[in-house]
Amino acid sequence: MSGEKRYLTDHLPGTGGTIKETAEDFVVEEIPLYLPCGEGEHVYALIEKRGVTTLDAIRRLARALKLSERDVGYAGMKDARGVTRQTVSLPRVKPEEVLALELPGITVLSAVRHRNKLKLGHLAGNRFRIRVRGVVSDALERAEAILAVLMRRGVPNRFGEQRYGVQGNSHLIGRAMLAGDWRAAVDLLVGDPARVSGEAWRSAIEAYRQGELEESLRLFPGHCRTERDVLQRLVKRPDDFERAFHAVHPRLKKLYLSACQSALFDRVVEARLDSLDTVREGDLAWKHANGASFLVTDAAVEAPRVESFEISPTGPLFGCRMTMPEGEEGALERSLLAAEGLEPASFDLPGGLRMEGERRPLRVFLGEPRVGIDAEGLVLEFSLPKGSYATAVLREIVKG
Repeated sequence: MSGEKRYLTDHLPGTGGTIKETAEDFVVEEIPLYLPCGEGEHVYALIEKRGVTTLDAIRRLARALKLSERDVGYAGMKDARGVTRQTVSLPRVKPEEVLALELPGITVLSAVRHRNKLKLGHLAGNRFRIRVRGVVSDALERAEAILAVLMRRGVPNRFGEQRYGVQGNSHLIGRAMLAGDWRAAVDLLVGDPARVSGEAWRSAIEAYRQGELEESLRLFPGHCRTERDVLQRLVKRPDDFERAFHAVHPRLKKLYLSACQSALFDRVVEARLDSLDTVREGDLAWKHANGASFLVTDAAVEAPRVESFEISPTGPLFGCRMTMPEGEEGALERSLLAAEGLEPASFDLPGGLRMEGERRPLRVFLGEPRVGIDAEGLVLEFSLPKGSYATAVLREIVKG
């Protein structure tokens, strides 16, 4: 796909600069779908965390309150980097118990009762406050011009590199799994010495590449638990890559497969950057009000609804049951899948790994953008719907 535009705002220069030099440079707050009602067996706790992942925060809260981790509800996953505010639900505890907690990296801001457990996806979106340091002198004017385009045309709904893991290859592991190429899956999982930090880690990967499995296992750092589990099986049966890969935790396997879906979706976004704000005959269009999609039979009739951001074109999160668009868009998606040696049936995996697939809008609405500048850099504020990433906005503004 060379020669294609890299940005929706290719015609506008970026601000340059860097992000996340300090935790306060990246602040994200959940926009709740509903507020707790004040009664019921669950406590909805609004927490602020720094340097802690959502799953780590749940682990610490569960341990402190003597709860099972499975009983703790949350609406969305939040990064460890930065300051994040999100709600978790905690059953069979008192609000005052929760408010009294003192945990490293976690502050409880409020605790109110509610009737049901908080479920994944039960949020409207996220609001971001991001500082970009080291920007060019006219960064404010540049950012305002870019935000005006994103407000009018929408934000390309990319997943971006954060989906592809520490070594940037999670999507390739997922593709190898779908193709049943277990040797490639293990090779990719062990990784590339140029992509990791630490002498022992690099040496462990190099030993694996030279076929020295026991030496590789000895050298792998303790935090590389998955790699060690896979190698332990491989040491016993050096040619049984499928059995070795099955040492990977099911949750991680799902992550690799969804990273593959994400990478393919991002390629459709790239291919359609010029037409993110138009629908064509054969498109499956997304209704932003309720997340339903429908086949476009007359693009001219639907054009005003696209203009008013009522609907948008969709792209694929490929799966064995996903509806394909028709016409040119269907051909684009089929050729993308075929070029990877895959077909919809490839996603019908056993062992609880079946990926049914779904549609996702190619663009999303940018909510209440504000931008300012101070002595420390550019300050951006905006909101996005759930499942969309701030990096999609930042890459357009910063560029490079």
